[in-house]
Amino acid sequence: MTTPNGNEAAPAGQTAPAYPEPGSFQLDPARSAVSITHKTIWGLVTVRGSFAKVSGAAEILPDSSGRGRLEIDASSLDTKNAKRDEHLRSKDFFKTADHAQIIVDLTEAARHGSDTVTATGTLTVAGQTRPLSLTAHLSDVTAEAVTLTADTEINRADFGMTWNQLGMLKGNAHVSVTARFVRQQAG
Repeated sequence: MTTPNGNEAAPAGQTAPAYPEPGSFQLDPARSAVSITHKTIWGLVTVRGSFAKVSGAAEILPDSSGRGRLEIDASSLDTKNAKRDEHLRSKDFFKTADHAQIIVDLTEAARHGSDTVTATGTLTVAGQTRPLSLTAHLSDVTAEAVTLTADTEINRADFGMTWNQLGMLKGNAHVSVTARFVRQQAG
């Protein structure tokens, strides 16, 4: 059973789990992470990388819906191979000289049940903006903070990343996000 604002009602005799009231939240970069994996060498090897610099903000609205934005420093991608990382920053991929940030702009987010959020908005990579829809899972929810985790598949060609020497790159990139938001203190 849910309450009028979409929160799960607690069973009789139990207290409902804490859920943040409406307000503004900042990303806690120390407890957040964005990583990618992609098959290469004709699907035989998986390349893994993570972005070291991520910032963002979110807002829970009075109707319990939300919105948020993540800014990911594209040049902070680390795959543990300096030469590959340099190539990923080039015009063949992220074009970081001209487009330093990857932007996730979620304009609508709605909570479903006690642990799921569906969100829509846009993803901007290498200067190309495309629609984005995803489902995130809630964890570590308190009155002052919330953690969302989401996984999605991204077709790099949608963002102009078509470099594929000898057909070595197969399939979509898998992106994993853990975003810990803490209440922004007033004043």
